[in-house]
Amino acid sequence: MTDAPAHGFDTLQIHAGARPDPATGARQTPIYQTTAYVFRDADHAAALFNLQEVGFIYSRLTNPTVAVLQERIATLEGGVGAVCCSSGHAAQIMALFPLMMPGNNVVVSTRLYGGTVTQFTHTIKRFGWNAKFVDFDDLDAVKAACDDQTRAVFCEAIANPGGYITDLDAISAIADEAGVPLIVDNTSATPYLCRPIEHGATLVVHSTTKYLTGNGTVTGGCVVDSGKFDWSASDKFPSLSAPEPAYHGLKFHETFGALAFTFHGIAIGLRDLGMTMNPQAAHYTLMGTETLSLRMDRHVENAMKIAEWLENDPRVDYVTYAGLKSSPYNKRVEKICPRGAGGLFTFAVKGGYEACVKLVNSLEIFSHVANLGDTRSLIIHSASTTHRQLTEEQQVAAGAAPEVVRVSIGTENADDLIADLDQALAKATA
Repeated sequence: MTDAPAHGFDTLQIHAGARPDPATGARQTPIYQTTAYVFRDADHAAALFNLQEVGFIYSRLTNPTVAVLQERIATLEGGVGAVCCSSGHAAQIMALFPLMMPGNNVVVSTRLYGGTVTQFTHTIKRFGWNAKFVDFDDLDAVKAACDDQTRAVFCEAIANPGGYITDLDAISAIADEAGVPLIVDNTSATPYLCRPIEHGATLVVHSTTKYLTGNGTVTGGCVVDSGKFDWSASDKFPSLSAPEPAYHGLKFHETFGALAFTFHGIAIGLRDLGMTMNPQAAHYTLMGTETLSLRMDRHVENAMKIAEWLENDPRVDYVTYAGLKSSPYNKRVEKICPRGAGGLFTFAVKGGYEACVKLVNSLEIFSHVANLGDTRSLIIHSASTTHRQLTEEQQVAAGAAPEVVRVSIGTENADDLIADLDQALAKATA
């Protein structure tokens, strides 16, 4: 559990959760590369397995390196606890797992990462769950989509790929009225630019692969628990409010209070789904978080400069960056993301699909990869890659139309990036 932050973000991103190693005095968090931990005695082991004592049993469940990262991300997000796992996709399943039963649904935004759209359209049906896709700018439609079987509302703070900003306050009010948690994917914004819990989110999920790590080395995910939802207010969430057979009838919410979701995520979610983050990945991500604010400031600065340049280029049809005054989402920046609109957006190339392909193939500094949030500037043509499995209608709804490319602006020299785009656009539209 994390205490209320007593320090600024720049300090917390370095120190939260980390203490000198008690055995060696090592200042950087060690990589505890071990599968299991020796119990003091039989009573100690029994207490751990009964959830009567907090400690380390087996690294599928808990690991000291991962525990530091969990505390750090929870602190930065303003949550009470967090569970790290193997990827952002794993984090989404981990977030839904305690909430959903066969026949239940989740109301989700149409503006989501393509892999998430596929996961919610097809994969979760194998659990007997369903997703209702709604334009989250249409608040009446979101409200109408919530029914007796709805167990969560899901959106992205800054939507991938378009960089659209969600009105989290309005959406959280709808979720509250429906008596269900709001889950916000904060990957593209990070807690430096946006803190969804302050806007009513119950749970926050991350692909730590992206900005939190920032160097393109490891995959990971995280679910942050706000600790503010009353899981016992209705009979909708029996996994958290009703007796748990695997723990002799223990009731997670009654026993653990604000930390009920976090303890369930470890004791049930990681135990049974096994979506574990390895300690090496946690170590790389911990090092990445230490420079998060510095990097995000540069991402935002570069993105703004490049978006303005692209918007004024006759070879470009439109730019979706919310930081631009022309964006319909610009008015939400100050409220939802007061430090800036992030480093992710799309732009449409005149010449359509083929021009986009030529553009991608002509760039020299930008890397053509299926990732975002790196210090390196990245580009991808979503319609032929990350959103390829979607229909054209779904692609357009998600902001990944055939004539659109997505850019993740890095921390390089902005003038160099503009020059690279300039020469590639010349070739693409010749």
